[in-house]
Amino acid sequence: MPIDAIGVLPTASGGVTAVDRTIKQEDFLRILLTQLRFQDPLEPVDNREFIAQLAQFSALEINRQQSEKVDTLLTIENANQALALVGRNVEVRGAEQVGTGAVTAVTFTNGEPRLTVSTATTTLVDVRLSSVVLVQR
Repeated sequence: MPIDAIGVLPTASGGVTAVDRTIKQEDFLRILLTQLRFQDPLEPVDNREFIAQLAQFSALEINRQQSEKVDTLLTIENANQALALVGRNVEVRGAEQVGTGAVTAVTFTNGEPRLTVSTATTTLVDVRLSSVVLVQR
């Protein structure tokens, strides 16, 4: 009998797709309130245990906020790197695009910078930063 991985959904083609299974602030509060609602009134949750759970919740929220800020900083850094390449010669080696030429434009697709590179023979469009292997002065 096959066993599926946690957080993975089967696809029609027989493959699998990962599913985002992160706990959100509302989910945590719902779990905490359910725990309080169904606790044994003769043996309630110990105060220290309850405070520890609240401290964990606060730490979780701080980590979530920091993660969002780091993601924002990475997005800004990607944009800065792409904009700094305008007018410079680059060597591109991607899955479908290969060539050397000058970066003439930067566009953004879903927040991700894409370069337009003019080579001697053609213009490469929608070049990812990860495809740039060499930047020439």
